[in-house]
Amino acid sequence: MRLLSWNVNGLRAGAGAAGLKPLLDALGADVICLQETKITRDLLEEPLAVVEGYNAYFSFSRTRSGYSGVATFCKATATPEAAEEGLSGLWTKHEGAIGCYGAPGDFTTEELQALDSEGRAVITRHRICTSEQQETTLTVVNVYCPRADPEKPERGEFKLRFYHLLQARAEALLRAGGHVVIMGDINTAHKPIDHCDPGDLESFQEHPGRNWLDGFLWEPGKESPHGELFVDTFRFLHPTQKEAYTCWCNVTGSRHLNYGTRIDYILADRALALSELKEAQLRPEVFGSDHCPVQAVLKSVCLGAPRCPPLCTRFLPEFAGTQQKLSRFLVKVERNGLLEKRQKPDWVETGAATVVSKKSRTILSQKGQVDLRHFFKGGNRTEGTDSAECQSDTYMGWRATEDSGKEPPGETARVDGHGGEEVASETQAPVEIVREKSSIGVANERTVDCRKDGVTLKPTQSAALWRSLLPGPARPPLCKAHGEPCVLRTVKKPGANCGRRFYVCARPLGKSSDPRARCDFFLWASRDNL
Repeated sequence: MRLLSWNVNGLRAGAGAAGLKPLLDALGADVICLQETKITRDLLEEPLAVVEGYNAYFSFSRTRSGYSGVATFCKATATPEAAEEGLSGLWTKHEGAIGCYGAPGDFTTEELQALDSEGRAVITRHRICTSEQQETTLTVVNVYCPRADPEKPERGEFKLRFYHLLQARAEALLRAGGHVVIMGDINTAHKPIDHCDPGDLESFQEHPGRNWLDGFLWEPGKESPHGELFVDTFRFLHPTQKEAYTCWCNVTGSRHLNYGTRIDYILADRALALSELKEAQLRPEVFGSDHCPVQAVLKSVCLGAPRCPPLCTRFLPEFAGTQQKLSRFLVKVERNGLLEKRQKPDWVETGAATVVSKKSRTILSQKGQVDLRHFFKGGNRTEGTDSAECQSDTYMGWRATEDSGKEPPGETARVDGHGGEEVASETQAPVEIVREKSSIGVANERTVDCRKDGVTLKPTQSAALWRSLLPGPARPPLCKAHGEPCVLRTVKKPGANCGRRFYVCARPLGKSSDPRARCDFFLWASRDNL
């Protein structure tokens, strides 16, 4: 049985144009736990909710749109027998829940609601057959633990309380029988070996999150006065492997030099790790996020349930066919007692031509059914014209700029950072064609007389004139160590320098001993060098 966890940093962007199925297939796991999906219920679309060959279980943030969120995708052969959202049980209002909530008296109802309101946990329970041919259960807890923001002390306390709720629920599940695995972004590097720059070791170990992990995890040879019940599967099999990281900073480009942290884990109960754990790996070769996937392989075999539990997204009204769709209101419906009879609309497409009823005197296209976009297109349509008119230059120009944010078809990117593209030949020297956009984004052309003091300028001279008038920003300074152009950054941290801009070495962040890494060059940007 293959288990995989990955913080995708936005599921919609990660799926891409090809959709989610190729991505899930490429990951090659039976149960795939994704974190930081950044999808709330209002943003969930069918291609992400219903994927062929998989059943999905989402938890959504109830506080902010496009924030946090986790999702568990199970192959059909690993369909769970039960599933629920959250750790507290407050969102469980259906059959097929898992139960075993620990000691809720340690938390107030308001606190439980706050801890579960950000969409940070989904739990699924699976039937498995162990290597000793014993049938039991495996409960998979998919979590995205909060980050402690230094600028917001209350988030540090929120993170600790989330840890304690996670521990209470996991231990309660374990006491109820079967096995438990916790998979996800724990947001804490446990040991100095898990951090590219641990700094002072004494201060490093005083971190509250590391103290919690010390008390939660068991290691071989470690005395267990607190009865640690869970194992870090990667360190269990690879206790001394260095530079094994799962998260890197995108802004500094530190992934190129593997300057990161290991904060993504698969934590298995000790009995499961000792008897069934076969492999535990990091997969830094998989790109698409600032995190990489982590995976574990068990000797056990998953036994798929015959039916998905009610939490499965395919049962949501908008995807199950029970919610009314717009198409229902585009046909005529006659009611006869309790029966509904849908009639054909006024026109019916037959072959290449369109048959029009006598009731409707509208003349439609003879080359196909009218496109719905026709009714949103500006201007009047002439009777008998081709429906392909909806694909005119004006219409396509509007779609390209308003919908996709791209330049209209045929438009070439600007050159030299100034004005429009020069397209005049030497025989057309006095005139330069400049493309500009109208208020609705449609590219228009205008002519500019390229003359100076009554003398006609050639295209190359015209470009030089524009550059002299609009020289653009000054060149960035060169860093002292490498003699390479620096990059411009902006201070975002609140304080006296917030908003100020500065130059630093353009190379990726790495160890100071690495000659490929960024040097310590720093220069505040002034008006003169901007």
